[in-house]
Amino acid sequence: MPTAPDPAARKEVSPRPAGFSPPAWLVGGHRQTVLGHWLRHLARFPLPVVDLPVDAGEGVRLLLRASWQPGPHQQRPALVIVHGLGGSDASSYAVSMGRHAWAHGWHVLRMNMRGCGGGEALCPLLYNAGLDSDLLAVVDEVARRVRRVAVVGFSLGANLALLMLGRRQGALPPQLGAVAAVSPPVDLAACADALEAPANRAYQYRFLLMLGDAYRRRSRARPDLFAPGRERGARTVREYDERITAPYGGYESAAQYYERSSAGPWLGAIDRPTLLLAAQDDPLIPASSVERWSLAPSVRREMTATGGHVGFVGPSRAPGWFWAAERVMEFLEDRP
Repeated sequence: MPTAPDPAARKEVSPRPAGFSPPAWLVGGHRQTVLGHWLRHLARFPLPVVDLPVDAGEGVRLLLRASWQPGPHQQRPALVIVHGLGGSDASSYAVSMGRHAWAHGWHVLRMNMRGCGGGEALCPLLYNAGLDSDLLAVVDEVARRVRRVAVVGFSLGANLALLMLGRRQGALPPQLGAVAAVSPPVDLAACADALEAPANRAYQYRFLLMLGDAYRRRSRARPDLFAPGRERGARTVREYDERITAPYGGYESAAQYYERSSAGPWLGAIDRPTLLLAAQDDPLIPASSVERWSLAPSVRREMTATGGHVGFVGPSRAPGWFWAAERVMEFLEDRP
């Protein structure tokens, strides 16, 4: 953790971004969250894809789905896309973001966290919100191939990107130019609390289904690593993290995992241009948990009045009316 706050850090919220004005019938946190999923859930990635394995050390291998623009790699910038909890390179927001970035002339590399998507065959281990060394290995690998790299993370992947920027500042390659974080849970304990609200019961249930299925696959494949049945009876994501994420991630408890893996305390230490984009009505991430942190001068925090959780459904050129993808590209292309 940082030993002292940066004297240049600031706490005020950056001006609200212009341009996100969904129709009145789309306003609302739950509405934006659910419609964002349904408008994009059938999206596919029709562009050329090459599997790019990345060694992250200690036996960890990660899978990138790489879509290279024609010509020498060095001629174009590259965007690394990081998914959220229960996601993969095939997540609808990653597909929409990737297609939009490709249309802007960028190489697109959709990362699978350890053991996710097609990467499950490469690495049987579990991912968590604190594995910023995995993302750093991916950025290093891409930086060896291009002159400029940017990263965009969504939800848990957004926290991971911000954590890497702050905690690994001295190890970041010079090719990393800018980062965007969309709907980041920078205070994991506050988000676990929010998930337990009665209005969020459906989201909690869905996360538990995905996490439970993923754990059962791993315990069937590697019972020597993962004790069968530990996921049974977990009624909340916090309970799942207490039983599985924390012990297999090297933490004493879910509370310690949340404390050590939350990016909030590191937002004042970031030295790369960074966009933190979140919505005031996100049902899973309390606005106060995003707004309360001091920011380094390089970080721009934008809070839209509506947008839900990775929803941001409104008129946009990005597939699935994904306004956030358009805002991210605008931010990244304004930075050299």
